[in-house]
Amino acid sequence: MEILYRSTRGEGSTVTASQAILKGLSEDGGLFVPDQIPALDISMEELSGMSYQQVAYEVMSRFLTDFTEEELKNCIDHAYDKKFDTEAIAPLKKADGTYFLELFHGATIAFKDMALSILPYLLTTAAKKNDVKNDIVILTATSGDTGKAALAGFADVPGTKIIVFYPKDGVSPIQEKQMVTQKGKNTYVVAIYGNFDDAQTGVKKIFNDTEMKAELYEAGYQFSSANSINIGRLVPQIVYYVYAYASLYRDGLISEGEKINVVVPTGNFGNILAAFYAKNMGLPIDKLICASNDNKVLYDFFVTGEYNRNREFILTTSPSMDILISSNLERLIYRIAGNDAEKNKKLMEELTSEGKYTITDEMKAQLSDFYGNYASEEETAATIKRIYEECGYVIDTHTSVAASVYRKYVEETGDTKKTVIASTASPYKFTRSVMEAIDSEKYASMSDFELVDQLSEISKVSVPNAIEEIRNAEIRHNTVAEVDEMPGVVKKILGI
Repeated sequence: MEILYRSTRGEGSTVTASQAILKGLSEDGGLFVPDQIPALDISMEELSGMSYQQVAYEVMSRFLTDFTEEELKNCIDHAYDKKFDTEAIAPLKKADGTYFLELFHGATIAFKDMALSILPYLLTTAAKKNDVKNDIVILTATSGDTGKAALAGFADVPGTKIIVFYPKDGVSPIQEKQMVTQKGKNTYVVAIYGNFDDAQTGVKKIFNDTEMKAELYEAGYQFSSANSINIGRLVPQIVYYVYAYASLYRDGLISEGEKINVVVPTGNFGNILAAFYAKNMGLPIDKLICASNDNKVLYDFFVTGEYNRNREFILTTSPSMDILISSNLERLIYRIAGNDAEKNKKLMEELTSEGKYTITDEMKAQLSDFYGNYASEEETAATIKRIYEECGYVIDTHTSVAASVYRKYVEETGDTKKTVIASTASPYKFTRSVMEAIDSEKYASMSDFELVDQLSEISKVSVPNAIEEIRNAEIRHNTVAEVDEMPGVVKKILGI
């Protein structure tokens, strides 16, 4: 069965998976969505006997139908290799009465590695399939993790350049150091004065600037994206939910068809949307628990049906979730609007002009799969401390937001079915916040790298290579720009 992709804002023509991956964003500003969600028509018995790479092929081949078996397996084998420090790729750890799906065993110790390890291969394969002669310029905004994972994935990949924009004071010190020390002749990192939403809006504006696109094309370049707005980012994320369920089944922890809940700390809505797609493929997921931090725009949306970004932007200890415009939510809105592009477009235009939109009661009724809640900064810190003291298990701030919200969900509903929490980053990525949550008096005066060594001692987990290699690494990127200077910076980098 061939799966084609269409824009959430245009009733127009469909494109193939490889074309959607190449474009990143549709010309009309919409996001690409599959024209139908394929069924996961393979038994759990079979899936449970498979490696991560084999499960990846079974899931991704159902979405990326214009890739040959050889092409797709080649992409998967190059992505999920020794870059990951565990053969399982995404192991499950039992702690605090639930299962943490550790998505941080890749090169940059965050869940973005799960998709950004494969995207360069999908993209370069897609370029060959579509006879693209231009160099591909990856343009990406990051709230901390996507940037480094994309830089690592695309570094020195022939025929590509990557430009990452990040908010100057909106990422953790470790996240910033990971980005500004990035090697690779084709990698560029730019800090902007503003927050993540400013960076993301700036990138979208460049994508939608037809004059600039034409200028680039003339110079032998074309844009694509490594953000989760690219369908080539979203499809690989579906894999680990299927793999997690198969792992629970393989270990005799659930029976076939038994429903589980999934908790995802959410900013841009891509990771939880992947779980929603997995559910719609037929994976037995009951509730999709959407966990927000103090920037609780998604929690308010699930409660009221109004999406409203007109509020104070709060810098938290879980910066990858400091987002007020959740781009991937548009894919869900399109779906609950009955795949009505016109209806969706109108709501997105309201978001741009008024900063808010309200869905109908009929649309809201279709959100029953989701439960939304949020964790304050105090609750996030308290949960890190509690889980460490009770279980000896150290989690990062984003995972703690999820664990805090999960506890609220159980207290509110009494639902204790088996649950998987997406553990989206290593505690090493947010060492200061994690260690100060455990004991603020003891650790407050230590340097970032002293804290790294202390974390290794208390967690009994070796310091990951991603951290060791930046201890004394040379700063290679130091460009800082205003938001309105972003197009000029891109042109300067490309020599246009």
